[in-house]
Amino acid sequence: MPDLSQRHTFGIASRCRVLHEFCSVQQLLDLYPRETPCYIMGEGSNTIFTEDYDGQVLVNKIAGVEVCHEPGGVSLRVGAGENWHTLVAYTVEQGWGGLENLALIPGSVGAAPIQNIGAYGLEAGERIREVEVVDVATGRQFSLTQSECRFGYRDSIFKRAEAQSWVVTYVHFWLAEDIAPVTAYAELAALDNPTPVDIFNKVIDVRQQKLPDPAVLGNAGSFFKNPTITTTQYNELKKTHPAIPGFVVSDQQVKVPAAWFIDRAGFKGQCKDGVCCYHRQPLVLVNQHHATGQALLAMARAIQHKVVQLFSVTLSPEVRLLGKQGRVEL
Repeated sequence: MPDLSQRHTFGIASRCRVLHEFCSVQQLLDLYPRETPCYIMGEGSNTIFTEDYDGQVLVNKIAGVEVCHEPGGVSLRVGAGENWHTLVAYTVEQGWGGLENLALIPGSVGAAPIQNIGAYGLEAGERIREVEVVDVATGRQFSLTQSECRFGYRDSIFKRAEAQSWVVTYVHFWLAEDIAPVTAYAELAALDNPTPVDIFNKVIDVRQQKLPDPAVLGNAGSFFKNPTITTTQYNELKKTHPAIPGFVVSDQQVKVPAAWFIDRAGFKGQCKDGVCCYHRQPLVLVNQHHATGQALLAMARAIQHKVVQLFSVTLSPEVRLLGKQGRVEL
C-alpha cells in the first residue's frame, strides 16, 4: 500500500490502496475509478490523513503558466498542480502586483479557489477571473466565472454538495496594472509606499516568525477557521473580556480570531501524545513527535469542547480530515 505520510504536510503515518499522479484532464479521467472510493488532492497542505485510507488517491500535477498581456494588466492561466508560492514569487519577479500578500502559503494553485485562501487582508478569489473544472462523474469540462465561484471566507462553490465530483484543472488570474497595494494589516501598514516586492518580503518575514515550516515540523497551517459571531454575542463577551479582538463583518456580525479563543482556553503550547498547539500561534496544531490521527483528533476535539464551554462559540476546522472511508467530522 502506498505511503501517504509524505503526501500531506502534517505527516501522520498512513497509507492508501492505490496512488497515482495525473498531469492532464484526460489522464485524470482515465485513472478515476467508478467504484472504489477516491480522493483527489494537491500538495496536501490542507488535508490530514488520520488513518489508512481505504481507497484510491489521485494527485493533481497539471502544470503550466500561460501569460497574456492585455490592456490594463496581465492575465494568467495556471495549472492546478503548480506550487502556489512559486506562482506568487514569479508574479512579483515579473513586476506584477496583486498576489504578494499571499506569499508563502503552502499548497497548490488548484487549492486556492477551493479554499479561497487568504492572508494579510487579501483573498485569492479577489484576483481570480475564471476557474476551469472537469466533472469526473460525467467527463464534462466547463469554466466558472469569479461570481459563479461564490467565494466567501475560506469558502467557495467547490465545497458544496453539487461540486462533489468536480476537479479544478486550471485557474485564471487577472492582475491589473493600477492595482492598489493591500496594507491594512498592522505588519504591512508600517511600510512606506511599498512595492509588491516590499510586501512580498514583509509577508514572508512575518510568516516565518509566526508559523512553523511544514518541512521541519509537520502541520497543516491554520487548523480552525476564525469564527464569525453575532454583534450581540461579541458585545456580551466584551463585558467579561474587554481585550477580545474583533473585525466587523456587517452590522450584525463580527469575526474573532480563533487563536484568541484557543489561547484563552489554555491550549497555547500544550502538548499531548505527540500533538502540540504551537507556542507561537495557537491556531496551528503541529506533529511534534510521530503523532497519530487519533491523538490529533483528540486534541482538536478538546479545544473545540473547551471553547464552547467557556465562550459558547463553536470552532470549525479549516483543514480536511480524512479517515478510512473519507471525510471525518469533529
